[in-house]
Amino acid sequence: MEYIKIHTDYIKLQQALKLASVVGQGSDAKAIIQDGFVKVNGEVCLMRGKKCVKGDVISVSGELYDDKNDFVFEVM
Repeated sequence: MEYIKIHTDYIKLQQALKLASVVGQGSDAKAIIQDGFVKVNGEVCLMRGKKCVKGDVISVSGELYDDKNDFVFEVM
């Protein structure tokens, strides 16, 4: 599992995906969120503005990657 560290109370899901280098642009984050490839704490999340707090675990479906493994990271 990877970790991203934030220095605020929360980070929006779209920003978290960019910070973790899952996507390069906000439009890419919007697309994978809307297509249901992103889970927050084990549940599919379709809200790109979802406020993620320390301790939240975000996973991105392995269907988007060549090795088919999910990319998982925790907000710290």
